[in-house]
Amino acid sequence: MNGLRKRMVVTGREGQVVTSLIERAALDSRFEVVAVGRPDFDLSNPGTIDAEIRATKPDVIVSAAAYTAVDQAETDEEAATVVNGTAAGAIAKTAASLGIPVVHISTDYVFDGSKMSPYVESDPVAPIGAYGRSKFAGELAVTEATANHAILRTAWVYSPFGNNFLKTMLRLAETRDSLKVVDDQIGNPTSALDIADAILVVAANLLNSGDPSLRGIFHMTGSGEGSWADFATEIFASSARCSGPSAAVGRIPSSAYPTPAKRPANSRLDCGLLEARHGVRLPDWKQSTVNTVERLARVQN
Repeated sequence: MNGLRKRMVVTGREGQVVTSLIERAALDSRFEVVAVGRPDFDLSNPGTIDAEIRATKPDVIVSAAAYTAVDQAETDEEAATVVNGTAAGAIAKTAASLGIPVVHISTDYVFDGSKMSPYVESDPVAPIGAYGRSKFAGELAVTEATANHAILRTAWVYSPFGNNFLKTMLRLAETRDSLKVVDDQIGNPTSALDIADAILVVAANLLNSGDPSLRGIFHMTGSGEGSWADFATEIFASSARCSGPSAAVGRIPSSAYPTPAKRPANSRLDCGLLEARHGVRLPDWKQSTVNTVERLARVQN
């Protein structure tokens, strides 16, 4: 990369990752971020994608926007697949035609959750729901469209922005003394701000080098692991230290909280390959949770 800022075009205007990227890139001399989204750029209408991206003159594309309504996807799989599969492929095709790299965000939901240890990139993919199937379709479409890609699978994303588990817990605790939270699903809570920092590094690496080992599929989550109940407990402990809302956590099995879409029992991802190839290791999720809760508390106060 030369001394000029490279243009990073990110899909979506309001998501947690794009909002985090805009904030982090403002402090980064390597990139300027341009967000593209509806109505002009509409993932549910893939025909709008090529012209809108070309008009922005990108140096690298981050395919971050997605259909993320996991339960709704069970009865709306066709729409989810257009957005997460067909549109992802269209974005990658445009990147290929422009001769630039694409960073595509994927998910732990491509796995069925039956493995007893963290998943590595080479583990068999076996999504158990419509959302996971649609995201795997996107991985396949990106891989088919261009070799110049980094597919980053992440999980359990939270941030000070938008809607997410952390903010939901704090909101519920404003009116409840106790909450029942699932304790038999295990994963890696991941800060969208940490994701943004990692994307900036990965994108720079792709622009700086044609090394094939920097391309492919990588796992990218917060360090450490826990259940949803563990996550909630950490959120409330952090909030209590800030004199914010807090609640007692009652630990329940998934069977006590049925949802239209089945969730993987094991969502843990092994991120060793990302660290080895790109030199990226996301911070411990507990510290990032503290940082997020403290930031939200400052806004409230």
